[in-house]
Amino acid sequence: MAKKYTKYEKARLISARAFQLSKGVLPLIETKEKNPINQAEVEFKKGKIPFEIID
Repeated sequence: MAKKYTKYEKARLISARAFQLSKGVLPLIETKEKNPINQAEVEFKKGKIPFEIID
């Protein structure tokens, strides 16, 4: 994760990924979290979210 995201970009990335996880998409990392939002936050912190913001 080379880019520094604004708080709005971060929220959008995490919410989009959390929506996917809530619909049954498999997580990209192993975590004990069951809540899709928490899972997405962990993926974001590890740089594993499959999205990026393009200027």
